[in-house]
Amino acid sequence: MIHEVDEGLRRLLAESGLETSGVEVVFDAPTSDWAARRSAPTVCVFLYDIREDHTRRGSGGGEVYDADGFVVARRTPPRWFELTYLVTAWAGRPQDEHRLLSQVLSCLVNTDALPPHMLTGTLAELGLLVDVDAGGTGTDAPAASDVWSALGGDLKPSLGLRVKAPLAGVSRVTAPPVTEGLAVNSVPRTAPDGTGGTRRLRYTGLGEPGPEGFGGSRERPGVPARRRRGERQP
Repeated sequence: MIHEVDEGLRRLLAESGLETSGVEVVFDAPTSDWAARRSAPTVCVFLYDIREDHTRRGSGGGEVYDADGFVVARRTPPRWFELTYLVTAWAGRPQDEHRLLSQVLSCLVNTDALPPHMLTGTLAELGLLVDVDAGGTGTDAPAASDVWSALGGDLKPSLGLRVKAPLAGVSRVTAPPVTEGLAVNSVPRTAPDGTGGTRRLRYTGLGEPGPEGFGGSRERPGVPARRRRGERQP
């Protein structure tokens, strides 16, 4: 799921005009060594915190159907996680970085959720919203200054980006659907036609007669039907 969120953010930023202007979108850790190797304008979307949103944990499950409409698996409900990113812009001059960061901010604050056509893999299969919240971080997430200290780099203007995405539940394959009747092995004997004593019960609709089906008549041969109240016996 994490790499699918990364791909959705990459597509979102690319369609905002960064791709046509030659700006690269990466997900590397912006360490001092990494920054020294950068030569082209770059937007870095660094994931540094992952936490489950326990308030959205559900119960029950869903069913997975095949092309014929049969249930082939049962899936536990998805669990939601909050992914926190540190978004920075890298260019030759601070003015260019600020202009680039402003373009990214304008794109993110106008996006409440990743568009469906930008979702891939399990995110596309689930069909659930992937929320995007720019300009802040979670209450439990580390502060930006702590992140820069851990990276060993100098403090730099950055955007806090939170994405809430579902992690698909576990699927358990179900037994295949019943397509044949129940085979009953009776006492071995030879029928008049020379066949054995195995017979197969056929499933028919309720009320429809069947030679040996559950939907066939339950009256025993040779026994008259029970009279209904009020009827006279001939």
